[in-house]
Amino acid sequence: MELPQHYSVAAAAQPQGHIQLTADSLPALQSAAPKEFGGPGGFWSPEDLLVAAVADCFALSFRAIAAASKFEWTSLQCSASGKLDKLDRAIQFTELTLTATLKIPAGGDESRAMRLLEKAEQTCFITNSLKATARLDANVIAG
Repeated sequence: MELPQHYSVAAAAQPQGHIQLTADSLPALQSAAPKEFGGPGGFWSPEDLLVAAVADCFALSFRAIAAASKFEWTSLQCSASGKLDKLDRAIQFTELTLTATLKIPAGGDESRAMRLLEKAEQTCFITNSLKATARLDANVIAG
């Protein structure tokens, strides 16, 4: 992996309606403010996208770490939640919680699986780029 890397996204807006998000070689995505901020609902919001990026980065980080470690696993289910709050007169995400369930083959090393999950949480560069405190609640199921 070469660094630095650069990512560009464009947002097109009108006085009303959704925001059109575009990036080279990617399908367009429609966004709007969440209902909590007076938005219509039914669209991805910036808040949803940020929390989704945390879950996605964790899953991709685990996949890469497991592959590099030659660790066998069958599935990973991950959900993420974020707490938006006011801190020092600014609204920001203050907590991010990842809930992960990893299935491994029968007889697999559950303690090693847990260490790899923790490593994925610690190395996720999306989470590491944010001020919010991140927490992992993980469960490993063998069989």
